[in-house]
Amino acid sequence: MKKVLWIPMVLVLALTAYLAFWPVPIQPVAWQAPKFTGLTGAYAENSKLADPATIDLEGGVGPESVTLAPDGKLYMGVIGGNILRLAAVGGAPETFVNTGGRPLGLTVDAQGNLIVADAFKGLLSIAADGKQTVLLRAGADAEVSFPNAVAVSSSGKIYFTDSSRRFPAAYWGSTNEAAMLEVFEQLASGRVMEYDPQTKHVRVVADRLSLPNGIVLSSDETRLLVSESGRYRIWQIAASADRLDLSQPSESARVLLDNLPAYPDNLSRGLNGRIWLGLAGQRNVLDQMADRPFLRQMILRIPRFMWSMPKPFGHVLAFTEDGVVVADLQDPTGQSPTTTGATETAEHLYIHNVDGKGLGWLRRQRFEAGLKP
Repeated sequence: MKKVLWIPMVLVLALTAYLAFWPVPIQPVAWQAPKFTGLTGAYAENSKLADPATIDLEGGVGPESVTLAPDGKLYMGVIGGNILRLAAVGGAPETFVNTGGRPLGLTVDAQGNLIVADAFKGLLSIAADGKQTVLLRAGADAEVSFPNAVAVSSSGKIYFTDSSRRFPAAYWGSTNEAAMLEVFEQLASGRVMEYDPQTKHVRVVADRLSLPNGIVLSSDETRLLVSESGRYRIWQIAASADRLDLSQPSESARVLLDNLPAYPDNLSRGLNGRIWLGLAGQRNVLDQMADRPFLRQMILRIPRFMWSMPKPFGHVLAFTEDGVVVADLQDPTGQSPTTTGATETAEHLYIHNVDGKGLGWLRRQRFEAGLKP
């Protein structure tokens, strides 16, 4: 009988030791998460994004970022490395190129090259004929670690986010895994960077961001707007800044939007001065564990299938350069893929997502009535 009683005690001790001491890849630190105030005010609950029309990507999954090119076509990267293109008003998608990695942010430079932040391969330039040039390599020992979003100035300089130096996406085999580890750890190892194609010079504009994500230039190109996913905020940073430490106050940077109701992702310029933002996941129990690093380590020791995941919730919004929210579109039905951004054209609003099999869109008449002047 005594031997039988010892068995559950040993199992409990073994489980306790596992949850307390099994090695995990993060070295989490405490931080102060802003108090979540719910879907109120500018983010009041609505269903303006529910039941969008969808373009079937014919096997493509996860159009994480979408850009409208001068040729009138939409370009988007999907899982598996394909960059798809399709007519902005419809038509079947076709494969433009395959990068062999995970293409995320895309834009077009003055020469008509597609500039791509590929999380696995690096910063790429792809000519109209499909020829690919690696501008900066990505990887644990490379020039950049986790390229995510990209913007090009009129001078040709390329600005991009390097989401985590601690967790290179290629090493972890998944952008989601690398991003999750960066957010769990909160060491804020992400950067904003500049690459000059003329001189081949790369420099750090700003450092100490927790999963920097989307990026756009201000209308006068003197400032960068950057979403910091791990801290629920949007920064405004001087494009001329050099190795700016954002953990310290500075006249060269300020928080434009703070305490967002979800994780901010892609940024894209829309019409009439609007900037669109995707919110790619709801606030969750990590807020309550912000000042408890040990609990975040324990969570990583629990099998993923046992994690309690929030219901999918589609959410995109638009704001002005001075931080005024002018549109908020939500899909609370649980049917929406993970919304990572939005691309506005003269007739449609296309909804980026990181895990869906299609590209959602709304006609202008559907969302413009809710736009604030």
